[in-house]
Amino acid sequence: MKIENNTILITGGSNGIGLALAERFLRRGNEVIICGRRQSALDAAKSRLPRLHARRCDVGDEAQRLDLFRWTTEHFPKLNVLINNAGIQQRMNLAGADWQRCRHELAINLDAPIHLSALFVPHLKTRRDAAIINVTSGLAFMPSVWAPVYGATKAAMHSFTFSLRQQLAADTGIEVLEIIPPAVNTDLGGAGLHTFGEPLDAFADAIFQGLETGAREIGYSYTANTLDATRAEMERRALDMWSRRKRD
Repeated sequence: MKIENNTILITGGSNGIGLALAERFLRRGNEVIICGRRQSALDAAKSRLPRLHARRCDVGDEAQRLDLFRWTTEHFPKLNVLINNAGIQQRMNLAGADWQRCRHELAINLDAPIHLSALFVPHLKTRRDAAIINVTSGLAFMPSVWAPVYGATKAAMHSFTFSLRQQLAADTGIEVLEIIPPAVNTDLGGAGLHTFGEPLDAFADAIFQGLETGAREIGYSYTANTLDATRAEMERRALDMWSRRKRD
């Protein structure tokens, strides 16, 4: 992927992984647009990084996704990179789970990136050095018993990313890349729930290096080897995580 002189849209870019990537892309001379659900978070991000462009958007809502697409392509016609980063993680017991709560997670983590990719592909076909980057998770490969809907959406996004890459490789110059985070110290799932994870800056620096080398699937820490792990290894890790969580 070309690292400089892009125009990039990052969903869920007002904090966490999205904002860390936005900061690094800005340093390399890119124009960066972020979107997010909370105006206060967008304002804080712009205060920290004044060169950011920001748009309030709940990507879980179809009408707002359509509006985001129209607004972005109208105001930033040079847009050539879409980063589907927005996501929520809810810890739940599926016995008696609230369906609307599950549906909200599906809408943000799965509906949104698939729909946005479909919306932007015709535009990206007209741009040089175009790319779609999907942020999945190590939990796409190792079932997350404590966050079952989240893990399912990320597994689906890994599959979707693979298929999209093959389809676009045949007909377009659009690169399709996947970032596979481990647990990272962000507020995903709620403040204080990921303090056991990898340092955000170290993770973002490593991911950026992977993008520079042209890698198509970029992990960090244990997720760097996740794609090569056996099913038995993945199942053992998942059950161990669940056992430790119940003991805690």
